[in-house]
Amino acid sequence: MDRKPNVLIIDDDPRNIFALKAMLRSKGFDCVTALTAHQGLAFLAESAEIDIVLLDMMMPQMDGYEAIPRIKAKHSVPVIAVTAQAMHGDREKCLQAGADDYLSKPIDVDKLLNVMKTYIKHL
Repeated sequence: MDRKPNVLIIDDDPRNIFALKAMLRSKGFDCVTALTAHQGLAFLAESAEIDIVLLDMMMPQMDGYEAIPRIKAKHSVPVIAVTAQAMHGDREKCLQAGADDYLSKPIDVDKLLNVMKTYIKHL
């Protein structure tokens, strides 16, 4: 039997993590979480089982713009930038930082699932 896709959610707001995790689990995903980019990087270093990363771009200490190049330097995992920043140019800025895709908050569930299907081949 195929394993469930594993999603790493990195977000400094526990409410965002709770909502994303509940929705994704109801759709058949396994989720692990990190409250900081440092925790997310440490988790990725320990686990080869992550299929996709949902990364909040605005976090203290290390934001997504710094975290994405660090993730991409060591891991071949798709990174989806998830951010409340929805101004003109923000999508391009996230993609230039190395994100594979971009979604603005509040998250449209159907859009999120479609984006994830693009990157997770065994869905």
